[in-house]
Amino acid sequence: MSLYFHLRAVPPPALRNSATWLERLFGDDSDTVQRRLDRHREEVLDKRYLDQELLYVGDPPHRAEDRPRAQVVLGGRPVFHPDRYKPPFLVLTAGQAHRVARFLTMTDFDDLWVFARDELLPRYGGVTAEPDTRGIFAAAHRELTEFYTQTAACGDAVVKRLPT
Repeated sequence: MSLYFHLRAVPPPALRNSATWLERLFGDDSDTVQRRLDRHREEVLDKRYLDQELLYVGDPPHRAEDRPRAQVVLGGRPVFHPDRYKPPFLVLTAGQAHRVARFLTMTDFDDLWVFARDELLPRYGGVTAEPDTRGIFAAAHRELTEFYTQTAACGDAVVKRLPT
């Protein structure tokens, strides 16, 4: 079982609404993936991706203008896998990716942290571990911001693959 959540930038003309095509999209070797990571064409979140999502969910209910915050990690239109036991792929259009990039570049990580810290800290060693925990989540936030900013600059869509 993979513990990683993959996000990949895809030019809109190349995007297909096919789970088989999307499965092949993520079938590259580790060297190819690393080159895309270095160019911010792909992002990989470790097993903490669900906890990372806590930074972006906001205080419910979500207002319409807050929609991009809900799309950062787990948002997107599902493309269901033929194997019903596998999770769907998630797709953000180029326009949605642009709105997410704008949200991330305009958001202060400290504000996100204040909202989520009380729920996150007990999972990662409590208050004494806050500097390290905060650092881990801040680094992932920076990487997501770089990924979405580069993706938006290229006018690309985003495809997300959940762990199976």
